[in-house]
Amino acid sequence: MKNAFVIVTLSSLLAACAVAPQQQPASATASSTSAADEPLGQEQEETAEATAAADEEEAQARARAELEARLPKVALTSSMLNQLLKAEFAFRKGDWQGPYLTMLSLAQQTKDPRLARRAAEMAVAAKQADDTLAAVRLWRELDPASDEATQYFVGMVVTSGNIAEVEPIFVQRLKEAPANRRGMLLFQIQQLLGRAEDKEAAGAMLERVIAPYNGTMEAHAVRAHAALARGDRDTAQAEARAALAAKPDSEIAMLMLAQTIGDDAQVAPLLEAFLKAYPDAREVRAAHARVLVNQKQYPQARAQFEALLKAKPDDAGNLYALGVLATQMNDTQAAEGYFTRFVEVLGHNPEDDRDPTRALLILAQLAEERGDFPAALGWLEKVPAGTEPQLLFSAQLRRAGLLAKRGDLAGGRKLLASLKPSEPAQQAQVAVAEAQLLRDAGHLLEAYSLMEAAAKRFPKNPDLLYDFALLAEKIGRVDVMEKQLRAVMAQAPDNHHAYNALGYSLAERNVRLQEAYALIAKALEMAPGDPFIMDSMGWVQYRLGKLDEAEKYLRQAYALRRDPEIAVHLGEVLFQKGQHAEAQQLWREARAKDPKNDTLRSTLARLRQTL
Repeated sequence: MKNAFVIVTLSSLLAACAVAPQQQPASATASSTSAADEPLGQEQEETAEATAAADEEEAQARARAELEARLPKVALTSSMLNQLLKAEFAFRKGDWQGPYLTMLSLAQQTKDPRLARRAAEMAVAAKQADDTLAAVRLWRELDPASDEATQYFVGMVVTSGNIAEVEPIFVQRLKEAPANRRGMLLFQIQQLLGRAEDKEAAGAMLERVIAPYNGTMEAHAVRAHAALARGDRDTAQAEARAALAAKPDSEIAMLMLAQTIGDDAQVAPLLEAFLKAYPDAREVRAAHARVLVNQKQYPQARAQFEALLKAKPDDAGNLYALGVLATQMNDTQAAEGYFTRFVEVLGHNPEDDRDPTRALLILAQLAEERGDFPAALGWLEKVPAGTEPQLLFSAQLRRAGLLAKRGDLAGGRKLLASLKPSEPAQQAQVAVAEAQLLRDAGHLLEAYSLMEAAAKRFPKNPDLLYDFALLAEKIGRVDVMEKQLRAVMAQAPDNHHAYNALGYSLAERNVRLQEAYALIAKALEMAPGDPFIMDSMGWVQYRLGKLDEAEKYLRQAYALRRDPEIAVHLGEVLFQKGQHAEAQQLWREARAKDPKNDTLRSTLARLRQTL
């Protein structure tokens, strides 16, 4: 299993545990219990939401009242007001030390923790760690009941190198915590001590703090996480298994065990068995789905995400994952549905800060592939203005291409000319995009001239050189094509597309076939699951007269990607093997997807076939 994923999954659970939830009133508890029996109606849901909001507002009001009760009653004299105003104005002008000392001094005089907190804020803004800690220490002394002050104090002390001060706080908090919240605090303490510079001292402290709670799932899980952090995988795995034994239904324990094992092949059956016993374990199901994705078991992964979505239909993360999987499986209709719903869900939840741009770009591409250019442009128009610059730039390039495909070549070129990127890489992208517009419009020589000039301007941009090579071949300049592809190979030795393109070109022209085979074999070694490289391998095998090998590769390629060109190649191999009916069927499928396909047209003419 890839550790990065599991860590994120586990941390999402720990984050939920790290903050002790407000104690639910009896009515809320009753509602959650009834929800397990039957789903709430819309009116009930609205009532529950309103009740929850009212409870939250009441809790905040109580917290404010408690804070007011703890604050000292200090008369705001004209002298004090003058000092405060003078300090704030000086701080705004860039001075921090004088205002900081003023706030700290006034806090000591008045015993008002708010002034100590303000001093800490000033020191933080000035990036003065020692002064910040001094102010936070005073803030906590003046308001020892403040959870916020204690959290800041603990966080700063842990990273300051003097962690001994926090041990009594940890011990006391754990003693005072109700049993059902103690595990949450253990996880939080482990995370805090994990940030300490003195790992050995932090580890020893963690053991002392945990000791009274030995045998609990949380204690074992915390030890497992700490062991994994220091690279002791054997101890981590043993502690994770002990955590799961202590609480067999714990998702945290199961995810921790999966993380300590670190191998998809071993983890997958464990997650599957856990889900059979506890089918409502959402975090484990999500982890299992991602393990299946890693193993390229896309149908099974899709089933897991669909189960998650069924339980929570508006989960944006699952909608996006299903959209990606459907795209991977060439189920474009389902992909559009999932991505469309993903965009809708984000639109109804403005507080969700996820960027819909990638989904919008995919939706535009899917619409473009089926020839619905107005829909594709519509999706691109929804790209937020404040999105990531590179994604916004990509959306503009795509928009220019769509304008040209709708017949507005001038409009597409005008849009590209307006972009004016400062980065050389993006300038090269603009040149490639404009050449593509011209190529699609049939202006091949103009496109070639543009790319020739761009290649001289950006000779170290392998992507541009690769596109120039393909265009050169298109107009019959195979010498330029080969020169540019070899330049790409020299600059980017791991660029499998360059090896594949040159190998396929040689095979297509039926020349230097052994060299073609070697180039394609190298590309396939770099990208063994690429259907287009499989297609090239099948085609060179066909040229070498190895029809059975050719059929094997081409069938694999077509199963992965039902592309018209692959269908045409497979059809020709089958035709030569005497399987004319299946060949005709494949060619008809290719024509249905791309009626103007040049490869299909030339193949039918060469074989004297009609459909």
